[in-house]
Amino acid sequence: MTVVAITGAGRGIGLELARQHAEQGDKVYAFLRDPENAEALKQSVAKYPGLIVPVAMDVGSDDSVKAAAAQVSDQVDILYNVAGIVGPIAPELDESDWSAWNDVLNILLMAPLRVMQALLPKMVSGSKVMNFSSQLAASWWPYGGFYAYGAAKAGLNRMMRSVAIDLKDRGIVVGLVHPGYVQTDMGGPGAEITPAESAEGVRTVAQAWTLEETGEFKRWNGEAHPL
Repeated sequence: MTVVAITGAGRGIGLELARQHAEQGDKVYAFLRDPENAEALKQSVAKYPGLIVPVAMDVGSDDSVKAAAAQVSDQVDILYNVAGIVGPIAPELDESDWSAWNDVLNILLMAPLRVMQALLPKMVSGSKVMNFSSQLAASWWPYGGFYAYGAAKAGLNRMMRSVAIDLKDRGIVVGLVHPGYVQTDMGGPGAEITPAESAEGVRTVAQAWTLEETGEFKRWNGEAHPL
């Protein structure tokens, strides 16, 4: 049985990852801010008894992350850093909301490292850390706007490539994955793929990711993604 930990497990792709892993018999630590009001996750908990463990976690808070990690009693085989926010969207040519920038950088850049650090003592050789990045982090992205989001995701890519180097001797795989243009709150109903399709692709890619590929950036379908 594979043991996985998922941030942002209350909705969207994180919820689908939790459901799909439980469906194949894996144990899931489902991290989210408010488990009591996560009705969709509760339905999966009831459907797969004993396999999904909801745990309260605010990825933006050091204390919350450490408290949540302390509730994990198993070796973690795969950590999915999914939780995220969008932040300002329109071009910020005249002024910026720096408080919003701080939130974006905390959740998208610092939080994945914060969560990984808290769970690292529960990882061994062969464990994997899968970080949700974005095509907006790539240097070829041809559109404006999304300054904070794009900068944070580009920073995540650079940081996790360094983490991959530093963890390679310990046999821990680090991956960066673009989940696709997905029908979530961010992508909207007109996006290309559903959360279920994205989660299935990401799950398949994660399970096949090797130590030789650590630090690489891939699409949800396994194709290499340009940086």
